[in-house]
Amino acid sequence: MNRPRLLALSAVLLLAGCSTAPGEQGEEAATEVPDAAASSAPGVPALTVDVLADGLDHPWDVARAPDGTLLLDERGGGFTAVLPDGTVRELDAPFDDLFADGETGLMGLTLDPAFDRDRRFYTCQGVETDDGAEIQVVAWTVDEQWTTATRVADPLLGGIPVNESTGRHGGCRPRFDPTGQLLVGTGDNAVGSNPQDLTTLAGKVLRIDPRTGGPAAGNPFLDSPDPATRLIWSYGHRNVQGLAVQPGTGTVFSVEQGSDRDDEVNRSVAGGNYGWHPAGEGGDYDESVPMTDLGLPGAIPAVWSSGDPTIAASGGGFLSGPQWGAYDGVLLLGVQKDTGVLALRIDADGTLVEQFRVPELEDSYGRVRSPVQGDDGALYVTTDNGDGEDQLLRVTPQG
Repeated sequence: MNRPRLLALSAVLLLAGCSTAPGEQGEEAATEVPDAAASSAPGVPALTVDVLADGLDHPWDVARAPDGTLLLDERGGGFTAVLPDGTVRELDAPFDDLFADGETGLMGLTLDPAFDRDRRFYTCQGVETDDGAEIQVVAWTVDEQWTTATRVADPLLGGIPVNESTGRHGGCRPRFDPTGQLLVGTGDNAVGSNPQDLTTLAGKVLRIDPRTGGPAAGNPFLDSPDPATRLIWSYGHRNVQGLAVQPGTGTVFSVEQGSDRDDEVNRSVAGGNYGWHPAGEGGDYDESVPMTDLGLPGAIPAVWSSGDPTIAASGGGFLSGPQWGAYDGVLLLGVQKDTGVLALRIDADGTLVEQFRVPELEDSYGRVRSPVQGDDGALYVTTDNGDGEDQLLRVTPQG
């Protein structure tokens, strides 16, 4: 894919005042939300924001390799590497079979924990097959020169349903849990029966063996005769766009893009039902119901709910490290309605303590898809404005 790319490495922006107007994209279209209060905690550092790459189009996810290279992907197809010396390079990679429509395309990306030895990484993407479109988890390797990505498990996991007519609610975020198993958050395809149906992979968090694509040891439904059910970690989800592991506790939290009533953050437990049940009369997709229907047996309340207006929460990632001062330990959420990043302070027991917006990212860079902390301690952020107006940002505390 040929497109312009600007190398903008040392543009330091401190509390930039200009605003980027979000793009209109279906249910993720911009809307007014109340201004967020600043954090009440003392010791909140001022932040520096550097633009590492721009001219991007819907960059979905980013990961930092051990050599300092940043690997990102774009929803319409394509990998970009930002090398430690600032070089921005498109990788040669096959995407002839990509299904990219609406909210679905090339989506989440994560590196294997053993990447420094095996050069392996994983994507979650829409794929055209002989039998129609679906979502697949694909395993790749990349050469040491960061020029070519090669599919090595194609797919590692297939059969994740997709909404072929609209691309709505495709998910799809892969992240590793503390045991080394691969979690995959999926969307419900805007089909009301999917979230509560344990025979489909839509509207779920899956947990798979990253080498075989089969169900991971310890999954809650391993005794099921249905092979799809054995892959499920939790269910009752609408559109899982973020997965994040809390430092210190190892607890996994899922970020769920919601209906007009609520977005949610949920504390992940094995076999958990998170209560999305929008199946109306005649199979209609009823988005007027609560995101968590506590009338369902065993439904688990959310840790955080947006209420109305919603923010269309997207990717999520924790900050960790003493350099972050009072930001240490907060969960950051990408904001798709309005702009910026929402921070949630969550106790070790899963109790929400505080929520606030990050001022340096408010009204300056547009919509945010994914905030991800790198192994160097910096925060990396992909924006989501479209039309080649997107950027990869590096955020670091001053001092």
